[in-house]
Amino acid sequence: MPGKKKLKIISWNVNGLRAVMKKGFAKIICNLDPDILLLQETKLQKHQRTNEMIELHFYESFWAYSTEKKGYSGVAAYSKPEPCKVKTSFLRPEFDSEGRIIQLDYDDFILFNIYFPNGQMSDERLKYKLDFYDFFLTYADTLKARGKSLIITGDFNTAHNEIDLKNPVPNSKRSGFLRIERDVLDRMVDMGYVDTFRHFYPEEVKYSWWSYRFNARKNNAGWRIDYFFVTKDLIDKGIVKQAFIDNDVFGSDHCPVGITIEI
Repeated sequence: MPGKKKLKIISWNVNGLRAVMKKGFAKIICNLDPDILLLQETKLQKHQRTNEMIELHFYESFWAYSTEKKGYSGVAAYSKPEPCKVKTSFLRPEFDSEGRIIQLDYDDFILFNIYFPNGQMSDERLKYKLDFYDFFLTYADTLKARGKSLIITGDFNTAHNEIDLKNPVPNSKRSGFLRIERDVLDRMVDMGYVDTFRHFYPEEVKYSWWSYRFNARKNNAGWRIDYFFVTKDLIDKGIVKQAFIDNDVFGSDHCPVGITIEI
C-alpha cells in the first residue's frame, strides 16, 4: 500500500492579481509552497492573464471570471495534484456570471474555492449574498449526502462570532457581521461542517482581513472572514492536521489562510 502524503492547501483573497504580482506574489507563493493554492478576487478577464500567472511555478491553473463586469470578482486555483474534475458552472446564471466558484474533485475529497458576495452595497446585494449562501449550502449538502468529503474555502465576507473581529458591537448592524449572515455560519456548523481554525484554536484572536483605512492592519483592527470549513469526517479521521493564518504575509488587504491534510 502506498504511504500517506501531506498536502498544504492555501487560500488568499489577493484583491487584484495584477496588483499583487507587482508586490512579489511569485516569491511569496514560492516561500509558502502550497500543494494547492486558491485565490479570490483576481479581478481578471481571460485575455488579461499573463503567462507568469497561468504557469506560476509550474502549477496547473484553473480560472473563473466575471462575465458581467470587468475588473471584478474572479477566482483561480493552482494545483500540483491533478484534479479528476473541475467545475466552474453551476447552472445558476445569476451566480455563474460573477465568477465566484471553482470546484475541484480529487480522489479523496472535493475542494471548493469561493468568493462569497459582499452585502454592504445595498439591500439587493445583501439578498444576493444570502441567496448565494443558500444555493451553495444546498448544493454542497447534496454532495455530502452522497458520502463525499468536502473542503470549503475562500472569502466568506462574514465574521462568525465576536472573537472574529476587533470591534463587534459597532459592526453589529453592518453587513459582514449581521445576525442574519452569522446565522448562515451557525447553520453550516449545525450541518456538520467544521471551522478548522476554530477547531484547533478555540480561543485565539487572529484576523485575515483589515481595512486599508485608519491604519487598521498596523493596529490589528481586523476581521476573520477567510475560512476553511470541512466535513466532520475529515476531522474525525484525523485527516486535517493543522490550520493556520499567515498574517505576516502582505500584498493584499487579506492574508493567506490554510490547512495541512494527510491522505
